[in-house]
Amino acid sequence: MRVDQVIPSLASRDAIGVHTRTLSEALRRAGIDSDIYYGTCTPDVAHLARPIVELGRGGRDRWLLYQSSIGSPVFDVLATRDEPKLVNYHNITPADLLAEWEPDVAFEVSLGRTQLERLASESVLAVADSAFNESELIEAGYTRTAVVPLLIDMTATGADSDPATSARLAAAREHGGVDLLFVGKVSPHKAPHDLVKMLSVYRRLYDPQARLHLVGSPLGERYGRALAGYVEALGLSEAVSVTGSIDAAQLEAYYRAADVFVCASDHEGFCVPLVEAMGHGVPVVAYGAAAVPETVGDAGLVLADKDPVRFAAAVDRVVSDDELRRVLAGAAARRVSEYSVERSTQKFVELIAGVTGG
Repeated sequence: MRVDQVIPSLASRDAIGVHTRTLSEALRRAGIDSDIYYGTCTPDVAHLARPIVELGRGGRDRWLLYQSSIGSPVFDVLATRDEPKLVNYHNITPADLLAEWEPDVAFEVSLGRTQLERLASESVLAVADSAFNESELIEAGYTRTAVVPLLIDMTATGADSDPATSARLAAAREHGGVDLLFVGKVSPHKAPHDLVKMLSVYRRLYDPQARLHLVGSPLGERYGRALAGYVEALGLSEAVSVTGSIDAAQLEAYYRAADVFVCASDHEGFCVPLVEAMGHGVPVVAYGAAAVPETVGDAGLVLADKDPVRFAAAVDRVVSDDELRRVLAGAAARRVSEYSVERSTQKFVELIAGVTGG
């Protein structure tokens, strides 16, 4: 018995890539052979997987599990295969949230949703990492579904805090002001521009020295330039930092320095950084779009809209109310325990073994 995984892109620092490698290792420990086949791959993990062209012929007891997150040519290879298929769905951003800024990416996500629908009739089981994503699977025509969180440690970065980054952030705090943090792709659908708008209000009403750190790499070039122009137009160039891609040690420094984690995203299928923030004891204030209310639960303030005045007031409440911070910290500790990677891994393997007979 073997369950081989097919993934559009395998990367060492990508949550889906880590999840995929963890699943393969767990399947092998359970006595089910498992290799990973990719469309593209970062060099540092190439030795852990094989290019899709090496998929080769399948045996009588082989299953294929597709990691679905975006449109990809590897799907065309998968679609020609006769082996029984499983799907692991990680959400695909709606194309209309990207089309005006990055039409090429919008095409890829639109293709991804089409490919997801094409697999519905062939899939024996489809696993989603949230109930929200499961609802999208059902809407796409899948009849047998389950929910298992990502197989990654979402409570910690796994690194010590970078000394230089920690020192720089601490130096800025000597002059006062709170540090607001967002972690994720700097993309129009993540709406960091709405966080910038909120910061402008927050500085006028509550804390004129507050800072916003947008930690993540940009999606394309057009949106990043527009965001920089917006920050400058609001006179916030000294208050808003966009870090680009950083390593785990630097990310750890930002989490440790943050007073509040803020999220204004218009679409999230799960949102790992919300759990990372809770795992670091950073209170969360987030717009309740898509899967965000499900992920946060009662461990943060989830807002019904993104009105900047109400958003800023919620942030100030978290900053200024020690009792609220204590309550949220307790709720966050309970919440993150529900995302135990060991528990999720066991559940995922049991699901696969139950379906395949492995």
